[in-house]
Amino acid sequence: MNVDRILNAFESHSADYILIGGVNFLLNHAPELTFDVDLWIRDDEANWQSTNAALRELQAEWGPSEQEWKAVPPDPLWLRRQSVFCLTSPYGAIDVFREVKGLEGRYAECKAAAPRRSTANGQSYTSLSDRDMLQCQLALPENVRKISRVEILRRATGQTNDR
Repeated sequence: MNVDRILNAFESHSADYILIGGVNFLLNHAPELTFDVDLWIRDDEANWQSTNAALRELQAEWGPSEQEWKAVPPDPLWLRRQSVFCLTSPYGAIDVFREVKGLEGRYAECKAAAPRRSTANGQSYTSLSDRDMLQCQLALPENVRKISRVEILRRATGQTNDR
């Protein structure tokens, strides 16, 4: 997986996104095995255009079924079909979220709290804050939560309970 290449495409197309999930946790806290890059995008047609351009640059593929799997189309309106998309690309798997469990309706607020960071290779990206990462984990059913991630995020934010 080439995280820098994926982030670079989103940056170069001025897509409004926040890096979430395992790669965000890995880059900011602890080594963790992850198989995709999770990006939460601002959910509006103007940003779908930028997001789609980045995905096309990355030669990303998606389909509503295996039989319909193909390169993402030039028209970004396919992004309105569902709230989460799992795509493949030569640079790694990419999940695009229009909404995130635990942070519903709070993209602008989360973006304002999201720090700008850089990978070890110097690629800039917008990172979901520790507080918001913790909120996402706590919104999951207990049997799905990543307990080690919750503990690390609680320490990082100074929180000691589920609130």
